[in-house]
Amino acid sequence: MAEPDTSHPVWLTQEAYDRLALELEQLTTRGRTEIAKRIEVAREEGDLKENGGYHAAKDEQAKMEDRIRTLTSMLKHAVVGDVPESNGIVESGTVVKAHIHGDVEKFLLGSRELAGDTDLDVYSAQSPLGEAIMGLRVGESSTYTAPSGAEIAVEILEVETFIP
Repeated sequence: MAEPDTSHPVWLTQEAYDRLALELEQLTTRGRTEIAKRIEVAREEGDLKENGGYHAAKDEQAKMEDRIRTLTSMLKHAVVGDVPESNGIVESGTVVKAHIHGDVEKFLLGSRELAGDTDLDVYSAQSPLGEAIMGLRVGESSTYTAPSGAEIAVEILEVETFIP
């Protein structure tokens, strides 16, 4: 799953913000120290061209640094607040039940980071689906263009308050 587009504000609950800030703090302190030690130990094993441990540690370091950049940007642009009360209007942070291309789907409109440990599918408000349904009320319809170029019809069936 792709990381959220952090060039736009990301809506987060205070709990989600705090959880991500703690993860960032752990990655930038203990995480960086631990990976640097692993790289140094692997480097001491000899020839780096054929050193699987060294390359694995460097790959892990790159992934960690990417996560640090993502979290830093996300937290910088975060809009922190209470879970929005559902007024039957689709907005970021609400759970939507919709009829999409012949199927009924229930998902959170927001960020994966907001969803935490829930098993709901998550769609970004900046995704084609998110942009097509933002502001719609129960019973209203819209369409969006899928990556394949097909026009997909969407009808809003329910909008609920997200309970983390």
